[in-house]
Amino acid sequence: MGVFSSRSARRTALLAALVVVVAFGALAFLVRTYAPFLTTGAGIREFVAGFGVYAPLVFVALQVLQVVVAPIPGQVTGFASGYLFGSLWGSVYSILGIGIGSAIAFWLSRRYGRPFVEHVVDDEALDRFDDFAAHAGIPGLFIVFFVPGLPDDVLCFVGGLTEIDLWKLVTIAVVGRAPAFVLVNVSGAGFASGNVGLAVVALAVLVGASLWGYLNRDRLLALLDS
Repeated sequence: MGVFSSRSARRTALLAALVVVVAFGALAFLVRTYAPFLTTGAGIREFVAGFGVYAPLVFVALQVLQVVVAPIPGQVTGFASGYLFGSLWGSVYSILGIGIGSAIAFWLSRRYGRPFVEHVVDDEALDRFDDFAAHAGIPGLFIVFFVPGLPDDVLCFVGGLTEIDLWKLVTIAVVGRAPAFVLVNVSGAGFASGNVGLAVVALAVLVGASLWGYLNRDRLLALLDS
């Protein structure tokens, strides 16, 4: 599939992709170096809670960064949102954040093409998923987002290289990821309210599903790709 209409367009896209990659890299470096507390649940809770009534907006912004820049594990932010806002609103804010973040990732890869994706996605992962998104189609992409433990973050960028409509890609990412984020938010809310039993059960279900997905990832991906 041709990505660029001319050499000039290719050079322009390469330059733009380089600028975006450098900006992402700088942001990730600054977060890891000067705000390492953002990589722990306790640190995120303390940081977000300090913004008072603006805490939901700050959390949604962090969730967007988790998808686009990925220095923050999604399970950590999801647990923190459940702890801070409860299972209902925590899930709403988490899903809103991953929806916006996924839309940005898909748009960036579609706007700047393969050179941009090659800079932000690991070479081995890109080789593996180079044709997967196109071959698996919407059902296959949904399953990758739905099953915890599968490398769905990669598809947020690789998926943008397909011809699937962006609104469909965002819908797949949000609906597929929603159950796992609901579980981790229920767990966070359970620990916050003292309902440890519910929190442990929800966390155990998520961990078990993630472990199953991780151990069977090769078989699942091969099946979907075929």
